[in-house]
Amino acid sequence: MTSNDPFTHVKKGPMLVVMLFGAFFSLLNETLLATALPEIMVHFSIDETQVQWLTTAFLLTNGIMIPISAFIIGKFTTRQIFISAIAVFTFGTAVAAFSDSYTLLLIARIVQAMGSGVMMPLMMTVLLTMFPIDKRGAAMGMMGLVISFAPAIGPTLSGYLVEYFNWRMLFYAVLPIAILTLILSIFFISNVTERTNPKVDVLSILMSSFGFGGLLYGFSSGASRGWTDTLVLTCIIGGFIILALFTWRQLRLETPLLEFRVFKNKDFTLGVIISAFVIIAMISAETLLPMYVQTARGLSAIDSGLMLLPGAIVMGIMSPVSGILFDKLGARKMAVPGMLIVIITTFYFTTLSSDSSMTMLTTMYAIRMFGLSLGMMPIMTHALNQLPQTLNAHGSAMANTMQQVSASIGTAILITIMSQTAKNFTPDMEKYSGLDPATMQSTIASDALISGYAATFVVATGMAVIGWILVFFLNKKEPNAKSQIMQH
Repeated sequence: MTSNDPFTHVKKGPMLVVMLFGAFFSLLNETLLATALPEIMVHFSIDETQVQWLTTAFLLTNGIMIPISAFIIGKFTTRQIFISAIAVFTFGTAVAAFSDSYTLLLIARIVQAMGSGVMMPLMMTVLLTMFPIDKRGAAMGMMGLVISFAPAIGPTLSGYLVEYFNWRMLFYAVLPIAILTLILSIFFISNVTERTNPKVDVLSILMSSFGFGGLLYGFSSGASRGWTDTLVLTCIIGGFIILALFTWRQLRLETPLLEFRVFKNKDFTLGVIISAFVIIAMISAETLLPMYVQTARGLSAIDSGLMLLPGAIVMGIMSPVSGILFDKLGARKMAVPGMLIVIITTFYFTTLSSDSSMTMLTTMYAIRMFGLSLGMMPIMTHALNQLPQTLNAHGSAMANTMQQVSASIGTAILITIMSQTAKNFTPDMEKYSGLDPATMQSTIASDALISGYAATFVVATGMAVIGWILVFFLNKKEPNAKSQIMQH
């Protein structure tokens, strides 16, 4: 008898597809507004600081919902959570599509995130519960497709829709698919997660929200507001203090909101740390290359999106494939060559110049995403495989939370390095001799930015190297169902 026997009544294929749809469009909305923000600024007569909150508020709400997802999964059934989450997300999307004020649009984005924030940890927990260890790689590979493809295609899709329609089309396009997912979820989502009925600890929920929320906002605002800004320092220092107290409280509670004892497992801890470095390495290119294309090369947002698209397609194709390979080879055999590819291709981007071949950049980014597909989901699956079934929800919530925090901190560090290097750029004036003053000034500004991008990719390469070295400390073999039961 296998560990999958209790779920023979579940229509796994249709259920997985419905959950993937929900997760895809919730993740897509993280980056969907990227190219539409200037048009929204004009439409509602608001400034850059205000419009940026449409993205920041979504990410913050997501970051607050993910840590409490383990509690939600223990308190309610799979059907109740998913149907409620997709209903809330659909409602938020509808309000956003027809909003007639900036305030209403901002509230709609927060409502969207309240629904989407629970979907990824829930789907991860469902996959870990339904599939035995030797089949999880293929299932998690499908989830990897969503995680990598949705955010990557967001800017390209939004660029197209905004250019040929208007910003409301971003929500009009998502709304019918969200409604369809809601209807299908009623028919195909089954109850598979275990209800432990944890007690509601209001203080833990508040500490988690303010701790993670403060930390995410502090780091996401640091690069733009400055690291000495009072609000930034208050959010970061306050966030760390609250999270330290939150951790202390969780270790003392009989039924914690978020179980920190998952870090007692060495391979889980190591997998989460490696994943943090992989995420930072991944977002370095996803964030900086579009900026380089638009600021240093003067091309459009659609051009920058199209440059990333082949890489997103490669990642989308390879994620299910790497999942199947993981079930046969294990994480270490895949992540070692995968991370080596990431190191080499990231280092290539340190050679950026004002006349770098766009074809070459597109190709190297695609190869880089191939490498990431061999490392990202296999390492995360390996980490989660270490935990007993009873800790699936806590492991999923912790892994997703750490990814969210590392992405926020990583982006802040990289953008700061880029801007500071550009600011301290010392031009070799001989290079610009013979140019008229206006051309000289714009060329120096462009070269300063490029020096910033190059310096940032040096740091990103270093992050990838650390992640690669840590892979060698992972167990060579994956645990089996028997060892997991013994651990429990």
